[in-house]
Amino acid sequence: MRKKMSNLAIFKGKKTRNRPFVGSAIIGKEEVSRVKKVLASGMLSGFIAKAGESFLGGREVRELESLIKAYFSVKFAITLNSATAGLHAALGACGVGPGDEVIVTPYTMSASATAILMLNAVPVFADIEKDTFCLDPQQIEKVVSPRTKAIVVVHLFGHPANMQAIKKIARQHNLYIVEDCAQAPGALYNGKLVGTIGDIGVFSLNQHKTITCGEGGFCLTDNEKLALKMRLIRNHGEAIVGDMQAKEIDNIVGYNYRMTELEAAVSIGQFKRLDFLNRHRIGLANYLTEKLAGLAGLQLPREENRNKHVYFVYPIRFREELAGVSRDSFVKALNAEGIPFGAGYVRPLYLEPLYQKKIAYGKGGCPFSCSFYKGKVNYVKGICPVAEKMHFKELMLTSLCRYPHRKSDMDDVVSAFKKLYAHRNELKKLER
Repeated sequence: MRKKMSNLAIFKGKKTRNRPFVGSAIIGKEEVSRVKKVLASGMLSGFIAKAGESFLGGREVRELESLIKAYFSVKFAITLNSATAGLHAALGACGVGPGDEVIVTPYTMSASATAILMLNAVPVFADIEKDTFCLDPQQIEKVVSPRTKAIVVVHLFGHPANMQAIKKIARQHNLYIVEDCAQAPGALYNGKLVGTIGDIGVFSLNQHKTITCGEGGFCLTDNEKLALKMRLIRNHGEAIVGDMQAKEIDNIVGYNYRMTELEAAVSIGQFKRLDFLNRHRIGLANYLTEKLAGLAGLQLPREENRNKHVYFVYPIRFREELAGVSRDSFVKALNAEGIPFGAGYVRPLYLEPLYQKKIAYGKGGCPFSCSFYKGKVNYVKGICPVAEKMHFKELMLTSLCRYPHRKSDMDDVVSAFKKLYAHRNELKKLER
């Protein structure tokens, strides 16, 4: 008797979707026109590392910074060549240095923590909330110490963190707040744009982000002193502080973190499209949530009142005990159907060799064993159980909720989910 063929693509059945999904970078006419003008001018960068007008960059850089200030209603915008540089400059401006600790989530892109190490300070990881995937204020409280200087708050996946509770902790302990908004431009917390709630907001223009110039970033602040220090860190500050008669020169070993005129030209066109792109993402995400509702074991993203999720990615908690199959098996089968989803995001950072071996600079274990550091930081597996559970067991995510995808593309996602749910018993073969 001939064996019946499976309907599932992972077992040689027909795929739900055969055509690929499109990429995320959308370059418009304004970006092309502006880049041509910059090339024709021959002025590819307007920065000079000395006091004066050119210390602040060229025409395109300044126009971009003006757009950013107006959009976010802030006093100062500082463009840089990456959000990593922005995090470094922000923490440096806050005075973070040897012997200090900075609290950060372990469930984030590596730069959120390595920017701390770049200042010879020590990252201290606090666990996340299981519903928002952002820092849990109660866990922050548990790791605050006399050495804590700042908190790096990551608005992960486009969802705002609990800033009210985090600001309360920061006020109690006199801590700076740096908001890492790389995945959340335009997101709202209690009706206020993320990046404008803490002391400094940091944003990314990397090739994978909602708006992009390939590589790039910017910082926001209303604090003039912090703005000046970030600008000095951006542009060879150690050679400039004398002429500018700067009184505070700590952390002003300046870098070349300057944005080119070409990058700024692209960013201007991109920035003008931010609200449209976010509306599109939100529309697709809401549609997907509506269509996937009711499938057992799926905890779909949600927003609280006056918050706005901008869905850099669309995250789902997959509850194996309710779905009847493991997350990893489900994701493998979903990918086989032509629907790209990831199992987890990044491995919790403290599990990486740098933190396990506690060595960053030289071979002496600095900054963890630096003579300035009087603490004893713990990076053993299990310190952030929620982050570990989300990564290794429950979280699955996709970046498909973006322009130019349409609801018809989301229909393919829904069809694949429902197909797998109808044949969940077959997926158990993957776990034998």
